[in-house]
Amino acid sequence: MPELQDSRRKLKIAIAVMVAADVVAAVVLFSPLVGSAASRRIEMSRLSAELQKKTRDLAAELGKVASESGVRILQAKYELEEPTPAGIIPVAIEGNFSGDYLQLVRFINALERSKQFFTVDSINLAGESSGPVKLEIKAHSYLRSGV
Repeated sequence: MPELQDSRRKLKIAIAVMVAADVVAAVVLFSPLVGSAASRRIEMSRLSAELQKKTRDLAAELGKVASESGVRILQAKYELEEPTPAGIIPVAIEGNFSGDYLQLVRFINALERSKQFFTVDSINLAGESSGPVKLEIKAHSYLRSGV
């Protein structure tokens, strides 16, 4: 019988904790601090538009560096990665470029010196004995969210 009373007491405590957690969740859900569903949607669409603009600016900077170096962009792919707790969004960049060897060297150098922060992770050169050299590059850049 004492075991049944002990189990009953533990069950009452567990139910009380779950009820308290439900009350806290309901308060947070309906709190004015969280905002309404409409205001959250508006903020989400604003942040999405801001992220798209920053991604376009990133692509424009890459295109500017390529054109100043005389390199042709064959293909570029941008992939947003998980944001850090500090609000930094890493962007993985994979691109294929073509030009002569000296132009590609200038391009990589200009990319690393660009005001937009690019880190070159890997490069792969391929080409024929005559004609343009093809460059495959994997890099990262970083965007700040909420600014």
